[in-house]
Amino acid sequence: MQSERKYSEAAEQNKVPILEVLRDAFSDCKSVLEIGSGSGQHAVYFAKHLKHLSWQPSDLAVNLNSIQAWMDGESLDNIFPPIELDVRLHPWQADKIDAIYTANTFHIMSWDMIEDFFQGTGAFLNSQGKLLVYGPFSYHGRHTSPSNQQFDSHLRQRDPLSGVRDFVELDKLAQAQGLNCIDDFAMPANNRCLLWQNIK
Repeated sequence: MQSERKYSEAAEQNKVPILEVLRDAFSDCKSVLEIGSGSGQHAVYFAKHLKHLSWQPSDLAVNLNSIQAWMDGESLDNIFPPIELDVRLHPWQADKIDAIYTANTFHIMSWDMIEDFFQGTGAFLNSQGKLLVYGPFSYHGRHTSPSNQQFDSHLRQRDPLSGVRDFVELDKLAQAQGLNCIDDFAMPANNRCLLWQNIK
Protein backbone atom coordinates (compact mmCIF):
# COMPACT_ATOMS: atom_id res chain seq x y z
CA MET A 1 0.00 0.00 0.00
CA GLN A 2 2.96 2.36 0.50
CA SER A 3 3.17 2.84 -3.27
CA GLU A 4 -0.34 4.35 -3.17
CA ARG A 5 0.76 7.14 -0.84
CA LYS A 6 0.40 10.58 -2.35
CA TYR A 7 2.71 13.29 -1.06
CA SER A 8 1.91 16.95 -0.52
CA GLU A 9 4.83 19.30 0.05
CA ALA A 10 2.43 21.94 1.40
CA ALA A 11 1.05 19.49 3.98
CA GLU A 12 4.57 18.60 5.05
CA GLN A 13 5.56 22.24 5.46
CA ASN A 14 2.50 23.44 7.37
CA LYS A 15 1.81 20.45 9.65
CA VAL A 16 3.95 21.67 12.57
CA PRO A 17 2.49 25.20 12.87
CA ILE A 18 -1.05 23.86 12.41
CA LEU A 19 -0.44 21.28 15.14
CA GLU A 20 0.46 24.06 17.58
CA VAL A 21 -2.90 25.73 16.89
CA LEU A 22 -4.82 22.45 17.14
CA ARG A 23 -3.26 21.58 20.52
CA ASP A 24 -5.01 24.54 22.11
CA ALA A 25 -8.06 24.95 19.86
CA PHE A 26 -9.15 21.30 20.19
CA SER A 27 -7.90 20.70 23.74
CA ASP A 28 -11.46 20.20 25.01
CA CYS A 29 -12.63 18.09 22.07
CA LYS A 30 -12.72 14.30 21.76
CA SER A 31 -13.65 13.62 18.12
CA VAL A 32 -12.60 15.32 14.89
CA LEU A 33 -13.87 14.99 11.33
CA GLU A 34 -11.23 16.09 8.81
CA ILE A 35 -12.79 17.13 5.51
CA GLY A 36 -10.59 16.95 2.45
CA SER A 37 -7.84 14.82 3.99
CA GLY A 38 -6.00 14.73 0.67
CA SER A 39 -2.86 12.64 0.82
CA GLY A 40 -3.51 11.61 4.44
CA GLN A 41 -0.34 13.19 5.86
CA HIS A 42 -2.16 15.58 8.18
CA ALA A 43 -4.53 12.92 9.51
CA VAL A 44 -1.70 10.59 10.54
CA TYR A 45 0.54 13.34 11.91
CA PHE A 46 -2.16 15.00 14.00
CA ALA A 47 -3.58 11.71 15.30
CA LYS A 48 -0.07 10.70 16.38
CA HIS A 49 0.50 13.94 18.30
CA LEU A 50 -3.02 14.53 19.65
CA LYS A 51 -3.77 11.28 21.43
CA HIS A 52 -6.87 12.66 23.17
CA LEU A 53 -8.64 13.00 19.80
CA SER A 54 -10.38 10.35 17.73
CA TRP A 55 -9.55 11.41 14.17
CA GLN A 56 -11.89 10.65 11.25
CA PRO A 57 -10.32 11.37 7.84
CA SER A 58 -12.59 11.90 4.83
CA ASP A 59 -12.31 12.85 1.18
CA LEU A 60 -13.58 11.99 -2.26
CA ALA A 61 -13.10 8.36 -3.29
CA VAL A 62 -10.01 9.13 -5.40
CA ASN A 63 -7.95 9.97 -2.28
CA LEU A 64 -9.06 7.23 0.12
CA ASN A 65 -6.33 4.72 -0.85
CA SER A 66 -3.60 7.26 -0.19
CA ILE A 67 -5.03 8.14 3.21
CA GLN A 68 -5.23 4.45 4.13
CA ALA A 69 -1.67 3.89 2.89
CA TRP A 70 -0.34 6.60 5.23
CA MET A 71 -2.32 5.04 8.08
CA ASP A 72 -0.96 1.58 7.32
CA GLY A 73 2.53 2.88 8.00
CA GLU A 74 1.61 3.72 11.60
CA SER A 75 0.13 1.87 14.57
CA LEU A 76 -2.44 4.37 15.79
CA ASP A 77 -5.59 3.43 17.70
CA ASN A 78 -7.16 6.91 17.60
CA ILE A 79 -7.65 7.22 13.84
CA PHE A 80 -10.49 5.60 11.90
CA PRO A 81 -10.47 4.26 8.33
CA PRO A 82 -11.13 7.10 5.87
CA ILE A 83 -14.69 7.62 4.70
CA GLU A 84 -15.95 9.00 1.41
CA LEU A 85 -17.52 12.42 1.92
CA ASP A 86 -18.67 14.89 -0.71
CA VAL A 87 -19.76 18.13 0.96
CA ARG A 88 -22.42 18.60 -1.75
CA LEU A 89 -24.32 15.44 -0.77
CA HIS A 90 -26.62 15.95 2.20
CA PRO A 91 -27.00 14.59 4.76
CA TRP A 92 -23.34 13.75 5.22
CA GLN A 93 -22.70 10.09 5.98
CA ALA A 94 -20.91 10.88 9.22
CA ASP A 95 -21.60 10.92 12.95
CA LYS A 96 -22.11 14.01 15.07
CA ILE A 97 -18.70 15.35 15.99
CA ASP A 98 -16.93 17.65 18.49
CA ALA A 99 -14.72 19.33 15.91
CA ILE A 100 -14.29 19.72 12.16
CA TYR A 101 -10.95 20.50 10.53
CA THR A 102 -10.11 21.31 6.93
CA ALA A 103 -6.97 22.65 5.27
CA ASN A 104 -6.41 24.24 1.86
CA THR A 105 -9.85 23.29 0.58
CA PHE A 106 -11.88 26.50 0.40
CA HIS A 107 -9.84 28.07 -2.40
CA ILE A 108 -10.38 25.04 -4.65
CA MET A 109 -14.10 24.69 -3.83
CA SER A 110 -16.78 26.57 -5.72
CA TRP A 111 -18.80 29.01 -3.62
CA ASP A 112 -21.80 26.66 -3.82
CA MET A 113 -19.65 23.90 -2.32
CA ILE A 114 -18.56 26.19 0.51
CA GLU A 115 -22.21 26.91 1.25
CA ASP A 116 -22.79 23.15 1.35
CA PHE A 117 -19.78 22.78 3.64
CA PHE A 118 -21.22 25.18 6.21
CA GLN A 119 -24.66 23.61 5.94
CA GLY A 120 -23.14 20.22 6.76
CA THR A 121 -21.05 21.69 9.55
CA GLY A 122 -24.12 23.24 11.14
CA ALA A 123 -25.90 19.89 11.04
CA PHE A 124 -23.10 17.64 12.32
CA LEU A 125 -21.15 19.76 14.80
CA ASN A 126 -22.06 19.16 18.44
CA SER A 127 -23.16 22.03 20.66
CA GLN A 128 -20.07 24.10 21.55
CA GLY A 129 -18.19 22.15 18.88
CA LYS A 130 -15.44 23.86 16.88
CA LEU A 131 -14.57 24.35 13.23
CA LEU A 132 -11.00 25.16 12.23
CA VAL A 133 -10.21 26.14 8.63
CA TYR A 134 -6.65 26.64 7.38
CA GLY A 135 -5.69 28.44 4.19
CA PRO A 136 -5.22 31.83 2.52
CA PHE A 137 -7.99 34.41 3.03
CA SER A 138 -8.73 38.00 2.14
CA TYR A 139 -10.44 40.54 4.40
CA HIS A 140 -13.07 43.03 3.21
CA GLY A 141 -12.01 42.34 -0.36
CA ARG A 142 -8.32 43.00 0.29
CA HIS A 143 -5.58 40.40 0.05
CA THR A 144 -3.13 40.11 2.92
CA SER A 145 -0.07 39.96 0.65
CA PRO A 146 0.96 40.36 -3.00
CA SER A 147 1.66 36.61 -3.17
CA ASN A 148 -1.91 35.82 -2.11
CA GLN A 149 -3.22 38.21 -4.76
CA GLN A 150 -1.12 36.44 -7.38
CA PHE A 151 -2.27 33.06 -6.11
CA ASP A 152 -5.90 34.19 -6.35
CA SER A 153 -5.41 35.31 -9.95
CA HIS A 154 -3.75 32.02 -10.82
CA LEU A 155 -6.61 30.03 -9.29
CA ARG A 156 -9.30 31.99 -11.10
CA GLN A 157 -7.52 31.71 -14.45
CA ARG A 158 -7.34 27.96 -14.03
CA ASP A 159 -10.91 27.62 -12.69
CA PRO A 160 -13.23 30.67 -12.49
CA LEU A 161 -15.21 28.99 -9.69
CA SER A 162 -12.17 28.78 -7.39
CA GLY A 163 -10.20 31.51 -5.63
CA VAL A 164 -9.00 32.91 -2.30
CA ARG A 165 -12.10 33.43 -0.14
CA ASP A 166 -12.98 36.49 1.91
CA PHE A 167 -13.32 36.04 5.67
CA VAL A 168 -16.28 38.41 5.89
CA GLU A 169 -18.31 36.37 3.40
CA LEU A 170 -17.32 33.10 5.05
CA ASP A 171 -18.30 34.44 8.45
CA LYS A 172 -21.78 35.26 7.16
CA LEU A 173 -22.24 31.62 6.17
CA ALA A 174 -20.90 30.50 9.54
CA GLN A 175 -23.17 32.82 11.52
CA ALA A 176 -26.19 31.55 9.58
CA GLN A 177 -25.36 28.09 10.98
CA GLY A 178 -24.95 29.33 14.56
CA LEU A 179 -21.15 29.47 14.43
CA ASN A 180 -19.28 32.31 16.12
CA CYS A 181 -15.69 33.17 15.14
CA ILE A 182 -13.63 32.99 18.32
CA ASP A 183 -10.09 33.25 16.93
CA ASP A 184 -8.06 34.04 13.83
CA PHE A 185 -4.46 32.85 13.88
CA ALA A 186 -1.72 34.23 11.64
CA MET A 187 0.24 31.38 10.07
CA PRO A 188 3.43 31.12 7.97
CA ALA A 189 3.35 31.89 4.23
CA ASN A 190 0.47 34.39 4.59
CA ASN A 191 -2.05 31.75 5.64
CA ARG A 192 -4.54 31.84 8.51
CA CYS A 193 -6.33 29.44 10.84
CA LEU A 194 -9.94 30.53 11.34
CA LEU A 195 -11.68 29.10 14.41
CA TRP A 196 -15.46 29.08 14.84
CA GLN A 197 -17.54 27.61 17.67
CA ASN A 198 -21.09 26.29 17.54
CA ILE A 199 -23.13 28.44 19.92
CA LYS A 200 -26.46 26.69 19.25
